[in-house]
Amino acid sequence: MDILLNVVRIDKILKNIIISGSKSESNRLLILQKLFLEISIENLSDSDDSVHLQHALSSKEELIDIGHAGTAMRFLIGYFASKQNSQVILTGSQRMQNRPIGILVNALRDLGAHISYELKEGYPPVKITGCDIKKNYVEINGNVSSQYISSLILMGTHLENGLEIELIGEITSVPYIKMTLSLLNQLGIETSFNETKIKIFSKKDIKKQTIVAESDWSSASYFYSVVALSKIGTEIKLSAYKKESLQGDSCLTDIYNHFGVVTKFNQNSIILKKQRKTNINTLKINLKNSPDIAQTIAVTSFGLGISCDLLGLHTLKIKETDRLEALKEELTKLGAKIAITNDSLHLSVSTKINENIAIKTYNDHRMAMAFAPLAFKVPIIILNSEVVSKSYQNFWIDMQQIGMQIKEL
Repeated sequence: MDILLNVVRIDKILKNIIISGSKSESNRLLILQKLFLEISIENLSDSDDSVHLQHALSSKEELIDIGHAGTAMRFLIGYFASKQNSQVILTGSQRMQNRPIGILVNALRDLGAHISYELKEGYPPVKITGCDIKKNYVEINGNVSSQYISSLILMGTHLENGLEIELIGEITSVPYIKMTLSLLNQLGIETSFNETKIKIFSKKDIKKQTIVAESDWSSASYFYSVVALSKIGTEIKLSAYKKESLQGDSCLTDIYNHFGVVTKFNQNSIILKKQRKTNINTLKINLKNSPDIAQTIAVTSFGLGISCDLLGLHTLKIKETDRLEALKEELTKLGAKIAITNDSLHLSVSTKINENIAIKTYNDHRMAMAFAPLAFKVPIIILNSEVVSKSYQNFWIDMQQIGMQIKEL
């Protein structure tokens, strides 16, 4: 569905938007719940990715299709590799079949896993025959997707001899690795992370407990963008968030302060307020630990007419789409002057935003949601708007709550 977005000028917004649980936390907890039946989960993400993962974990079929859900693919490869007496073929969408998984598969094979490629070497679909993995040491590059590393960590909790992971070279997305380890620690599973070595100590039983998934900070980023692009005094209240968050994207509080947005933490909620104009001419920041908010920050910078240099973005090229190329294409249509490399984005100052531009979403939920806040500046068209369901089912409903007008085309 293609939609036209427009906004009636509003002096102040104050709505309590309740955002579902973090996709990152929820997907890790779903794997852990399957390994440890004593776990209950509250505030579970309602994203397509989490729904696909739940279906896959409960499926009795040999062929499991996880659509566009990259996290599900990576976590399930590790899960099924160590599930004895199981045999599955994991597949996904056309885009998923072009997203590399060879580094993870090689690490699992080094541990003794039985995994083969059905079509193209290094890419889904894969056939996995679960086995009893005895080896407890593996090496993997540290600058790959943290989901590869988290897949190994989650699997390691149930290996008879635990697991030691040696990270080779520079380590990226450390907050997501720490999130996985922190969730294990909450469950009473012992871990350690010293420089380049991660150790997971096997645990067969844990006490019965309920884990509450914090709301998703990546989803909050779009409301930060709305407030940044709105008038001084604009406020939005979001639930449910913690000041001490496991999510790397909670760095939004510091980043958007540069755009004049302050964050007030209340019990289980935050209030975002546009307190002043932006106090910088150029935003330069390394997002290697939080690449999922790069699109939002780039669009916000463009909307405010400031330049930005975003670094550490090498993982964006293997997401739902090549996000760097997609950003360059769509921002250029809006009037931006933008350059990209394999791991960075450089946006020049813009003085005009072209109106009624149709933004392609490339089957990427974050493209749709990152560009939507520009409607608070000019009318904008979002193509294939339903793609947001991958991570945020109620996105358009919540946007309407804060004054966005949506017309189906």
